[in-house]
Amino acid sequence: MLDHLIRGATVVDGTGAPARVADVGLRDGRIAVVAPPGTVDEEARTSEDATGLVLTPGFIDPHTHYDAQLFWDPYATPSMNHGVTTVAGGNCGFTLAPLNPDRPEDADYTRRMMSRVEGMALAALEEGVDWSWSGFGEYLDALEGRIAVNAGFMVGHCALRRHVMGEDATGAADPTPAQLDAMLALLHDAMDAGAWGLSTTQSSTHSDGDGAPVASRHAKPAELLALARAVGEHEGTQLEAIVAGCLDQFSDEEIDLFVDMSAAAGRPLNWNVLTIDAAVPERVPRQLVPSERARKAGGRIVALTMPILTPMNMSLGTFCALNLIPGWGEVLALPVPERIARLRDPAVRAGMLRRADSKEAGVFRRLANFGRYVIGDTYSKENEGLSGRVVGDIAAERGQDAFQCLVEICAHDDLRTVLWPMPTDNDPQTWALRAETWQHEDVMLGGSDAGAHLDRMCGAPYTTRFLGDCLRGRRLVPLEQAVRMLTDDPARLFGLRERGRIAEGWHADLVLFDPERIEAGPATLVHDLPGDSPRLDSRAIGIVSVRVNGVETVRDDEVTGAIPGIVLRSGRDTRTVSTR
Repeated sequence: MLDHLIRGATVVDGTGAPARVADVGLRDGRIAVVAPPGTVDEEARTSEDATGLVLTPGFIDPHTHYDAQLFWDPYATPSMNHGVTTVAGGNCGFTLAPLNPDRPEDADYTRRMMSRVEGMALAALEEGVDWSWSGFGEYLDALEGRIAVNAGFMVGHCALRRHVMGEDATGAADPTPAQLDAMLALLHDAMDAGAWGLSTTQSSTHSDGDGAPVASRHAKPAELLALARAVGEHEGTQLEAIVAGCLDQFSDEEIDLFVDMSAAAGRPLNWNVLTIDAAVPERVPRQLVPSERARKAGGRIVALTMPILTPMNMSLGTFCALNLIPGWGEVLALPVPERIARLRDPAVRAGMLRRADSKEAGVFRRLANFGRYVIGDTYSKENEGLSGRVVGDIAAERGQDAFQCLVEICAHDDLRTVLWPMPTDNDPQTWALRAETWQHEDVMLGGSDAGAHLDRMCGAPYTTRFLGDCLRGRRLVPLEQAVRMLTDDPARLFGLRERGRIAEGWHADLVLFDPERIEAGPATLVHDLPGDSPRLDSRAIGIVSVRVNGVETVRDDEVTGAIPGIVLRSGRDTRTVSTR
């Protein structure tokens, strides 16, 4: 007997094949039958009529930071509501394990680092996670049986370094041979327990809770290559890495590092995130040079890129990307009253704008175009009616320059004002370039950062927003290709066993949606994290049902409460992906 029968759905199976109408029967968490409508004779405990609805494999998000959130939110919201059934965590070199049991203070260091570098609320990390593990396997075991989505995790380089080297991990010293051996042993233990491989960061934007460069930024190529070679000794593993050039354009040294790491491991390496802008035509070719060179050297480099615009809000009151503009961090780190006084000083503002327009500001230069900011949430009587308005328009009415106007607005709110920069890459030429770039064999959709930067951005709904755009908006790619990009492509990169397609015998991770309505609602600020901490949320529109391992987890954008997800472990749930 079937557990459930979906009748008359338009099946888009993930392979890119043309859509077809079929009945799909489920049993014991897998797809038991895919057959022409009306031809399934086997009885089913439950069934539903899916006429006019599209049935696809569950979406796979290749870059998330749900490492902590899954402990207080096993449903990985809002990702699961938007059809995501599998998430990849442990990215960018940051994980909650391993923790050295001889140094209980390392848990506090990790919490403060994650709060700073990944924008996770410190109160949520303190109250929502029990931090009872030491080894990486114990961390994975703590999640097993209590999550609604499937989840796999890389092991973070920063955690390995901190575990072995303690405070010296964020110093200038190289690890001793014994310390490197200890890191390698920890990494092998993590992969034996099911870690997907190694993630690391060399990005200049990644600092810990004390404002110091995170541990992996101190690692030299020899250390990174030794770790990469260890990854290659385990079945079904990967590499993920971030360098400074991921924000704009890679240096020659960064290209060499990526290529050498992938070739040394004999494993794919993915990085996040390829930004595409027709105004910077040289960026995409430069960012794909590592992919071209890696293939010649026996490796593979995959660039993740988002198929939607995901704005990140800014604030003069809390740490954000504005703090990363050279010279701005000192002003924006001052106590609020002193900060306001400094920002109101015309000479200080002029100096800040000069620094922001200099070559050293790099990719952050665009953040200082304050006339193109939109005012978000406000908190004072003086700012009533300003939400949703463009700063440039308000400044013109007041006879002020845009930065002065923005400072005065924020000062009235004691710097709590939420600011939304308008995107600069929303023109037809850039969208055409995106559609072209998506066809590259080493470019893959994804990079939501879901679970991180919770009150600043909401990338989780990229799946529904992209599908809505493909069906009723720009129509840059046909539905069958769009679904393949969200399902089979990431499944094949990670070597997931029997996931990413609708096929008999494969795991029943499924999404049923209305093609006339599929979309994502606007991002809204809610306070539902431990400690009443805020985050941005977005409702899914047109999602009828989400199933994970055959069990319904979402119906009409409402979580059912079921937790059928599993921790996906390397080797058991993934196979090695050839780089040749």
